Order: sequence, then C-alpha cells, then structure tokens
Amino acid sequence: MRTRVWGAVTMASGLVLAGCGSADEGTTVTAPSPAAEQVRTVEHAAGATEITGTPERVVVLDTGELDAVLALGVTPVGAVRTGVSDELPAYIEEAGVDPAEIANVGTIAEPALEEIAALEPDLILSNSVRHEAIYDQLSGIAPTVFAEAIGETWEDNLRLAGEALDMSDEAEQLLADYEERAAEVGALYGDPAATEVSVVRFLDGSAVRLYGEGSFIGDVLGDVGFARPEVQRTTETFVEVSPEQIGQADGDVLFHASYGDEGRTAAGEITSGGLWQGLTAVQQGRALEVSDDRWFLAIGPLGAGLVLDDLERFAQQLQG
Repeated sequence: MRTRVWGAVTMASGLVLAGCGSADEGTTVTAPSPAAEQVRTVEHAAGATEITGTPERVVVLDTGELDAVLALGVTPVGAVRTGVSDELPAYIEEAGVDPAEIANVGTIAEPALEEIAALEPDLILSNSVRHEAIYDQLSGIAPTVFAEAIGETWEDNLRLAGEALDMSDEAEQLLADYEERAAEVGALYGDPAATEVSVVRFLDGSAVRLYGEGSFIGDVLGDVGFARPEVQRTTETFVEVSPEQIGQADGDVLFHASYGDEGRTAAGEITSGGLWQGLTAVQQGRALEVSDDRWFLAIGPLGAGLVLDDLERFAQQLQG
C-alpha cells in the first residue's frame, strides 16, 4: 500500500499565564492559571489551518470525508448528500451510526452554506476537487481542511482527517489493520495476481465507466493483489465506453454496480443485451453485482473494509 507524506504539522505551545501576589510575610508567590488550549497547525491542499483543541462539531462535504470521520469514531453534526438521493449511503448504518443524527447540509455539488453555519461547526472537512471555489467561504465559517484529491488517495485523506481531529495514531492503526486484512483476503484467492478483475459502473444509458487502478476501488483491489484488464490499467479514475463497446469490460471476474435510478435502468438494458451476455465472465457465472454505496461512494476505511467483506464472501463462490 502506498504511503504518502503530507506537510508537517506544527504544534503551537500553550502559554501558561502566571500571576504574582504577596504573602503576609512579603514573600512573592506564583499562582499558575489553567493552560491555554493546544493549537495545532494543519497543512493541507488549500493552505494551513489552525485548529484549537479537539474538534467536536464536524461537518463533512464529501463521502470520503464522511467515511473517514466515522471510521475514527466521530459522528459529524452535518454532511452533504449525493445528487441522486436525500439519504446518506446505506452502509453507514452497518457502522452503527444513526443517519438521523447527521443533519443534511445540501449536496456534494451545492453545499448549503447557511445550514452549515447554523450548526456552528468547529471543523469542516472536504477536498479541493469538489469545493476549491468555496474554500474562503467555508473557512469563514469554521477551520476548514481540504484533501488534495479523492479516490486512490483515500489513505492519505484518512491521515489528513486524523491530523485535523487530533487522531493521527488512530488513523495509522486503521490503515495497518486494513493492510493486514487485504493480504488475508488476497490469500483466499491463491494467487490473486493471476486473476484479472474488471470493475464496471452504470450511471446512465449514454456511457459505462470501467474503473481504473487510479480509483478508490482500483486501489483496494490492488492491495488485495488482483491484476486488472489492460484497459483498466490506468492511473485515471475510470475510462468511459459506450454501451456498444461493453466488450472491453470483460475480465476473469467482473464486478458491476449501478448509481441511482438512471444507472439501474441502464444496467437492466445493457446486461440483458447480447453484447453483455457474450462476455466470458458472464457466461462463466463470474459477473457479480455489488453495492454502489460500498464500492464507489464510501471511499474510505469503512468502505474498504466492506469491499474486503464482499471479496471474502465471493472467494468460495468464484472458486467453486
């Protein structure tokens, strides 16, 4: 698993204020007052942000940041929704979190700034890919920390969230546990490098996305040890093909998911057609439908763990 290093976190020491007084005997004594709260400076994609103490009221503006804070045991007071649903990704309930506790603050594309401000957050987490244009507005509401990218960089994004939340050790432990589990799941497939795994996502009827090594799911599959079909051996998040080019989606194993109602409609039309039915993976019963929430929206340690759960469950089925 790749390890990247973010900018150093500098620690600003609290100042202990001392007062002087005179005792009856004329002796000068020092009476310490409580130490000021620790201030940490976190360097990130949009600059450097000072964070006082440990944040307790966190707002997250993308699904990756939502996944990261939940994995660290923090339930945000507010989170955006996707463009196709007013509900949070279903998998978070599997993490024991009640979605009703997390206020709706707009969508990923259009965060509701007034609603964010009304929650009086002490930390906002997002990324430059989604919200670079409104960073100044967000940082005017509360200390704001931005990851540089999304998808393949989920491990670094978790580390950054851990810094912002003063939970760096916990973030590193999550990643160490994940790496160990990924190796265990890979061993269930014997030599996973001998298996080319294709990942397909249906969004609408105009194009199909084949997810590359540069995506969140591509990173997880790589950590397990799988090979990828040639067209998906790319640092890009995905490659789009037309429904007529669906033959490029073939692999030894094919995992597919649908995003929203339009995606489900498109999936029904394409997977019932002759081109899809002619894929080797389909004919051999090695084309498996997976949860879009878990494989594509999570983009964090919880999602990665759920993907590993699925792969563990599929291992015996695929080898039978």
